[in-house]
Amino acid sequence: MNSESKQAELQQLRDRVTALESEIASLPESPTSWQPDTYYTTYHILAGLVLGLIAAASSLLFNVVGSAMVGKHPLQLIKIYLTFPLGEKALELESGFALAAGCCLYLGTGMFGGIPFHLILSRYFAHASIGIRFLVTSVLAIGVWLINYYGLIAWLQPALIGGNWIIDQVPILIAVITHLVFGWTILLFDHWGSFVPSTQTRRNP
Repeated sequence: MNSESKQAELQQLRDRVTALESEIASLPESPTSWQPDTYYTTYHILAGLVLGLIAAASSLLFNVVGSAMVGKHPLQLIKIYLTFPLGEKALELESGFALAAGCCLYLGTGMFGGIPFHLILSRYFAHASIGIRFLVTSVLAIGVWLINYYGLIAWLQPALIGGNWIIDQVPILIAVITHLVFGWTILLFDHWGSFVPSTQTRRNP
């Protein structure tokens, strides 16, 4: 191969490098971080589930202690709630799988109940004062009680089961306090669900 052929081949390689550099420059830049630029809804939904579980456990513990103090079955609230699927015979339960399942159902319901609480607090009141956040949480808790008891249970249980044991046997004050304990627990631990983007970059070894 003579010198002219080598020079021609070298020029082709230079032209190819120039073309590749041009193509690379025209490509869109890859994101420098996975962190979202706006409200991280998925993260806060998952955080709401965890906070809801903690809050449900707190409100259940409140009722267990309260029931024991007044001489009733520790899971009296669960027995009353189980009248929704089981009817009046649920009030006769003393132990067994049904009560255990009722506790799990109570905790599971609380998990999903924690989502709207945390979404509202983290999206609209993240920087509000503790007094405002306390007021918002209390209003939400009472609103959930009103919707659950008088918007759903008051007509749904009689229509499906033929009785209204939940409304009749859960005193209004106990029902309100139970929901408030749920909401206040979420407020107490709400900072656990805050999304704090990491500013540290991982260095390659």
